[in-house]
Amino acid sequence: MKKLLLPLLFIFGLLTSNAQSESPYEWDWTRDGIWTGAALGGSALGLYLIGEKDDIDEAEFARIQNDLQNDAVDINFLDNWVIGKHDEDASKISDIPFAISFAAPFAMLFDDEINDHTGQYLGLYIESLATTAAMYSITAGLVNRSRPYVYDDSGETGLDRRKSNNGQRSFYSGHVAATATATFFMAKVYSDFNPDASTFGKVAIWGGAAALPATVGYFRMEAGQHFLTDVLLGYALGAATGILVPELHKKRMDGVSFYPTGGRNFMGDEYKAMALKVQF
Repeated sequence: MKKLLLPLLFIFGLLTSNAQSESPYEWDWTRDGIWTGAALGGSALGLYLIGEKDDIDEAEFARIQNDLQNDAVDINFLDNWVIGKHDEDASKISDIPFAISFAAPFAMLFDDEINDHTGQYLGLYIESLATTAAMYSITAGLVNRSRPYVYDDSGETGLDRRKSNNGQRSFYSGHVAATATATFFMAKVYSDFNPDASTFGKVAIWGGAAALPATVGYFRMEAGQHFLTDVLLGYALGAATGILVPELHKKRMDGVSFYPTGGRNFMGDEYKAMALKVQF
């Protein structure tokens, strides 16, 4: 049985190797190991900074209360309509598309082109999320900006919640940033592995990638967790990371060049042409 099994496994391995599609990306264990490790380290540092944040300063809280009573809250026009929102149900709803976004990229493993490079794909996905996590957590740990619900003086939001250090993490939206990273990463990688995919397929996947973080952002604002500018920045940074991390890993074409050439053919006729040179 063993004598029969070994040749079969060998043949199966050859078939699998020959059938494997070519990836548009390059993965370097040294470079990407350092990158991912540094991003995870940055995330840990950011979480430490967040944990060490102080509650809102009493003088600042008194100023907010006074501004609310005098209708003098100094918030820019893009954000002032979110002041005081505090819908906790909306906060719970926002967690649904947030969770879906993390799972969505795994659906791409059903794509034959991507499935041939599962390890590389998952490595790039983790690297992208870790990069976003580091940027967000360090920023949230260093920057104090009151969440919209801190401005809710209706009595529905308790003072303890309004004064807690968690209320000082409005800038910027981590939920939206992480969601955008996951969905735009999925769309970018799908497009790179399937350049000849149908227009409908590409519109559908990019449309979904854009819609999911926008949905999360809407509910985060309704929940009073973030202002519009927090959501917009989180969206932009998350989408940029989801697109740029794969793009920076694309194989370079250093060995391919085009150049003009000319001369005479074997019949003595002159010709001019463009030559393609490929170096291995």
